[in-house]
Amino acid sequence: MKAGDQAVLAHHQAAATMWGRGGKHYDDVSFAISDALAHAAQRLNARAGENVLDVATGTGWSARNVARTGATVTGVDISDALLAAASELSGYVQPAIKFLVADAERLPFEDGSFDAVISTFGVMFAIDQAAAAAELGRVCRRGGRLVLATWAPKGAVAEFFRIIAQHSGAPSPPSSPLDWGDPGHIQTLLGKDFDLKFERGINNAYHGSTEDIWDWYTRCFFPVRQLTESLPSERVGQLKRDVDAYHGHYAVPAGLHVKREYLLTVGQRR
Repeated sequence: MKAGDQAVLAHHQAAATMWGRGGKHYDDVSFAISDALAHAAQRLNARAGENVLDVATGTGWSARNVARTGATVTGVDISDALLAAASELSGYVQPAIKFLVADAERLPFEDGSFDAVISTFGVMFAIDQAAAAAELGRVCRRGGRLVLATWAPKGAVAEFFRIIAQHSGAPSPPSSPLDWGDPGHIQTLLGKDFDLKFERGINNAYHGSTEDIWDWYTRCFFPVRQLTESLPSERVGQLKRDVDAYHGHYAVPAGLHVKREYLLTVGQRR
């Protein structure tokens, strides 16, 4: 095991390896969804001196957004490679952001350690959703705040995931990450600990062409990158044709304008 792997539960080890393969390249994914990440940070409304936790921080984009306010931010992720990139990219931030390997289902913090907790398209991928939700409530102090950005269960991301699943042949997870985009499901997961409000949003991403976005996915988005590296060339060709057709619906005169629906959850700890 690498240093820090003991903090990652066994059922997340494969995901930690996959997400870490591209390291710093993942920051380009965060750039493409940066309007949604900014939306979440602004709704969190962190203040100078508050202690804030960013769960599944990736390369630290949301952690840096929150730290702009002067809050003291801790970012956790299951990938030490992503955290190394986050640390490098966040070197200018003051107060310094602390990054450490940790699993969303077993956070290494005392009860009520944080004034606010944020996760942007991250905690939704924890396999045991109830355990991850319980941890969010446990580490947030009473009266503290929670903000989650999660992809909608229907729409652009759901359709893209369907295409990828069709080509990967991987078994469906026991529960879909996209369930976190359903307010009723979020209420079941978090309603015991938080008073919840919801706000819908659309991520707007812009690419030059279907070829440009294919190159972006295969360089930066590791589920697609891993899939293309595992398939024979003829099946990669069919995957690309399906992905190109999917993105063709987003063609505008200037190139592509991809719109991805998401849910913002804003909670206050009881």
